[in-house]
Amino acid sequence: MVKITFIDAEGTSRTVEAEVGSTVMENAIRNGIPGIEAECGGACACATCHVYVAEEWTSVVGEPQPMEEDMLDFAFDVRSTSRLSCQIRVRPELDGLVVHTPTRQG
Repeated sequence: MVKITFIDAEGTSRTVEAEVGSTVMENAIRNGIPGIEAECGGACACATCHVYVAEEWTSVVGEPQPMEEDMLDFAFDVRSTSRLSCQIRVRPELDGLVVHTPTRQG
């Protein structure tokens, strides 16, 4: 299992154990993480699973693909570290990943 820490806009931290092969969004929903709505269920058809990847993790997580970049146009307060959590596949090298949830979803 891979540990992922979600930090909400108020600074509350929640760490979950995630299964390799799943997505960050799936684990957020499974563990009731506030701030992740995931209205499209992970189809990259909305921007309601928007997260900010902690700076130290951006190179490990990687860059968004073009379709994800297009959907991020609909997200609230997009930053250079913005990603859609449905597009981040859990891999062993993401053990310890930290993401922040925005104050609201787009």
